[in-house]
Amino acid sequence: MSNTASTSTTSPPWDGARTGGKCGRGPRRALEIVGIVFAFIWFWPLALAYIAWKLMGYPVPNEFRAFMERNFTHLGDFPFGNSNRGAQPRPASGPTGNSHFDDYRRAEIERLEAERRRLDEEVREFGEFVEELKRAKDREEFDAYMRKRRAMSPTTEA
Repeated sequence: MSNTASTSTTSPPWDGARTGGKCGRGPRRALEIVGIVFAFIWFWPLALAYIAWKLMGYPVPNEFRAFMERNFTHLGDFPFGNSNRGAQPRPASGPTGNSHFDDYRRAEIERLEAERRRLDEEVREFGEFVEELKRAKDREEFDAYMRKRRAMSPTTEA
C-alpha cells in the first residue's frame, strides 16, 4: 500500500499534493493548531469563524485577492489559492513598439471579432430555427386537437 497523493494542478497548496503526499506543512501547521486552540479558549467565535473559513476552502473576496496577487506573488508561495500559478502576466493591450507585431495583433483581433460576429449570427439563426420548430409543433398539436374535437362533436344537420 503506497502513501501517494494525486498531483492535480488544481489542488490547493495546503492539501499536501505538492509535498509528495506528506501530511501537513510542518511547524506552520502546528502553530496554526496551537493558535486555534488558544483562540477557542479566549475568543471562541473568532476560532469558529476561522475554522468555517478554512473548511470552505479559504474563500477570499476578489478585491483582496487582486491586492494580494498584485503585491505579494513575488514571494513565491501565495497562500490564498492562486489559480494562475506559473502563468505569465498578461501584457497591456497598448502598442508594443514593434509595428509589425502591432499590425499582426490588430489583424488577428479583427479576425477574431469577425468570427465572434459570425458565431453570434449562427446563434441567432439557430434560435429562430428552434422557435419555428416550436411554432410548427404547436400548430400540429392544435390541428390534431381541432380534428379530434370535430370528430367527437355531433354534427347537426337541419
